[in-house]
Amino acid sequence: MDVPQVYPMGELARAFTTALTHHDRQVRAGAEERVERWRKVLAGIADGTLTVGSRTPVAGLPAWVTPQVVRGGFATGTPAASGPLLAHEAAAAHRAGLPAERRALFAHALTTTGLAELTDLLESGGYTVELPEEAALLTVAWLADRGETATALELLDVLAPFADRLRFLPQPVPAATSGSDSGIVFRWTIAEVRRRLHQRRPHAGIAAMNEALTVWNPFADELLEHWLKTVRNGRVLARAPKPEWRQRAAALLGRYRALAAEHTCCGKHRRPKENSFILRTALEDLVAGGDLDARRRGLVQHAVDAMVRRRGVPGTPEHAALRARQAADAARPTHHAMAQLVAERLADLPPDTGTPQARTFTVAVTPAEYEATGLPVGADVPEPIARLVHRALAADVPTLIAAGVVPSAEVLATLTPQLVAAASAAAYSDAGLRRLMTASYGAFSNRRSVLLVDLQHQVRFEELPWVRAVEQHRQSTDPVRATAARTLADLGELALQGWPGTVLPNPLVSRLTTLARTAGLTLPWTEELAADIFMGTFTAKFPAAARAAAELLDQTLYAAYYGIDYASVAGADASASRDRHGFGAVQFAALCHERAGVDATTWLSVAQAGAVIEQAQILTTHNLALLAGPVRVSPQPGWAALARSAFATTCRLATRIHGNPHPLRTIKDMAYAWRQALFHLSMATPDEQRTALAQFDDDAARCPDHARTRLAPVLAGLRFVHAGGDLGPDGGPTNSGARRLLGWAPAGRHWLQAEPASQAVIHG
Repeated sequence: MDVPQVYPMGELARAFTTALTHHDRQVRAGAEERVERWRKVLAGIADGTLTVGSRTPVAGLPAWVTPQVVRGGFATGTPAASGPLLAHEAAAAHRAGLPAERRALFAHALTTTGLAELTDLLESGGYTVELPEEAALLTVAWLADRGETATALELLDVLAPFADRLRFLPQPVPAATSGSDSGIVFRWTIAEVRRRLHQRRPHAGIAAMNEALTVWNPFADELLEHWLKTVRNGRVLARAPKPEWRQRAAALLGRYRALAAEHTCCGKHRRPKENSFILRTALEDLVAGGDLDARRRGLVQHAVDAMVRRRGVPGTPEHAALRARQAADAARPTHHAMAQLVAERLADLPPDTGTPQARTFTVAVTPAEYEATGLPVGADVPEPIARLVHRALAADVPTLIAAGVVPSAEVLATLTPQLVAAASAAAYSDAGLRRLMTASYGAFSNRRSVLLVDLQHQVRFEELPWVRAVEQHRQSTDPVRATAARTLADLGELALQGWPGTVLPNPLVSRLTTLARTAGLTLPWTEELAADIFMGTFTAKFPAAARAAAELLDQTLYAAYYGIDYASVAGADASASRDRHGFGAVQFAALCHERAGVDATTWLSVAQAGAVIEQAQILTTHNLALLAGPVRVSPQPGWAALARSAFATTCRLATRIHGNPHPLRTIKDMAYAWRQALFHLSMATPDEQRTALAQFDDDAARCPDHARTRLAPVLAGLRFVHAGGDLGPDGGPTNSGARRLLGWAPAGRHWLQAEPASQAVIHG
């Protein structure tokens, strides 16, 4: 089997298994969709219509067409903007008296009537763009309205071959709900929150428990109370029950049958070992005219004694108090019921935006809501439901981070398109075009990356034909550049302060790149590379990023710890020859291989590729030097505080290695966090560094023994270098046991995988 087919085959098998075996119908349906998509991937690879690793993975489709992409970056062969007509397209065709076909809609949009409709949408802002292609005809209308007919026709020549397949019309929405170019962002729309709330289903276990508390426990009390009427001298059935006793028993059994038919969630009353089952079936035998033998009488006696001993006699204050508490527990509204209530509260809000008053929709149940739903007045909205609603909170990013709505840099990256789009589109002086480009960028940011090889880059926003068509209307004015620079610095500070021990995710790096370009800054931002498809080479921006790091970090603690001669790195391009990968790229790649101890002339294993990539990240600082240098971020807590926070992440990850059957991912993340800590520490003053070293020791001392043992050589290495020592090219261990922490071990087992008992604990 070809290598490109191995991963899709595995994903197809997993999706197929889930579709066949999962207990949840919705999960099975989602898995069936994944099965179909992976089948398309494999079929496309087999017949040659899909080229894995290419910027144009689908034969016949240019790079600007948004592909449907599944996990791993594999294109299915289906454009994301294709498929059956959506509701707004069908409605547009019906209004115009057209066939329900996209080519007919495309042609109608170019008529006088169609262009007027699009121009009205542009002026009102009453549209939404979910895929970049949906902005294409709006751009044509804007150009035509400005008299730029030639440019509009050139754009139409590019779009026309795909008019029958792709969705080029935007979706009309009320103008009040169209996007804003302010600094207010939100994680989920109101529509998404309501969808998640409606997806919550009643919990079978909770329903069974509530039924037991409100139906079967009271019925068991009635059974017990009835049997207690036969007790004499502490014994049950001392003499034969009277006829009225049997009549009452028959009535109880009739009620049981009615209850069992109506209440089917709890099956506890049907279990033969349950006390209520023993009492009920004994009643059935007596009512049927039979007698109880000694064994059955013993079972009944045991059941009665156990029930009285555990809960008391029905009617006593203790028993009544217990049943009252249980009834109160059962009366509490379920999460399902509260989710439906909150979804109804949100029903009147615009669906495609967030809300600044998210908390007002999670207040306790009101008297009016009690009248409508029966939910008790004053009942609080459960925390899981409230968390869903708060994800629609519309506020500035710092507020969302403080509120816990943004828990990671990855989530921050999903919010930044709203900010980046506004800052980037500010370069367009025309308000309608600015709004259109903001919407276009927001849609483009949701485009999933495809798997690429040979140093290719993902499709960029400016490559979209309709964006190129209006490029001449961008004005790189001082206010525009200043706004972009301010947004760039703000986002950089938020990322560093919020998650100082985490590598900047690629989507966030992409947004920072766009902001820097808008701000007029030519900066070599670098993405995190995938070790499993790394070809051993780098683009020219990597040595450029290393030179930027050299300007900031030469002769610092960071450089000393990692053994970097930044003076030579700064001049690395002076003797490098130009090649197809860019100026200095070959020399940079050779340096990374050398530092990783990997032969550059042979095929790389994943571990070897990871080690080479890690050295590139060390040399470049993976964008930290750009933020601290040209971008001039100034974290409010201070660099030393960030260093300690990053070290806290290092400690937390160190605790997860012990007993972990697959620790290599954790070790890699631990090395990332440690590298962040060293960078932040190198930005601090000498006095702050000495204080931080003592704090590191204190923080490590609070870790479990196994984590403290693993951290000891790492801290010893830092102290050794801080005192002027050199860990050497291999990174130790020195005679004192000091070591350099790296995330990858290209030549074998990582030293952090050793059992703590075999490591020497080093005290500061």
